[in-house]
Amino acid sequence: MTDEKNEFPTAVPAPETDITFLTLNMVGNLLSMSRDSPRRRMIQRVHKTNDAGVHKMFNALQPGTYITPHRHMHPEKTETILVVAGAMLFVEFTDDGTVKKHTLLQPGTENFGVDVAPHVFHTFVALKPDTLIFEVKDGPYELHTDKDFAPWAPKEGTEGDEEYLLELLKALAEKANAEAEKLKADLPDTPPTPE
Repeated sequence: MTDEKNEFPTAVPAPETDITFLTLNMVGNLLSMSRDSPRRRMIQRVHKTNDAGVHKMFNALQPGTYITPHRHMHPEKTETILVVAGAMLFVEFTDDGTVKKHTLLQPGTENFGVDVAPHVFHTFVALKPDTLIFEVKDGPYELHTDKDFAPWAPKEGTEGDEEYLLELLKALAEKANAEAEKLKADLPDTPPTPE
């Protein structure tokens, strides 16, 4: 990771209150910070300590942020994501790195969130500026065991991470175009009915 990325905070600490209101001001500040972040994302913790049994947080994402494909196996942790604003792709991979499935998640649509089992390799790709998600994950948090990074993908901040993200987006666009063409080809050729 570059020095600039190391010097910029990755998360905002949780408020030190017994009752924490989740406010527009809180997420507005978080979105602003994510725009300025070299990582193009920022977390607002709601859980008070890394030892908490349940971790709750907002994650503000901008297009171009790279979240290394990962899973949560050691120890096993489930992860639930709700998209509050914007839009993103949830991408599921096979164990060898092949894209198994991708799904658009956005508020007000059929798919507005996802619950992910510990063994599933996955990533999220922000599609709109100021995408905001609320995440709930099993705790506790230990930096070196929180995520099992996919061995076939570059880690964030290493050589090739931007290229990997661009190639992933290109492959997803090609797959979506192929699926659209197949659907189009499967439509019956019926002439328009006269009025």
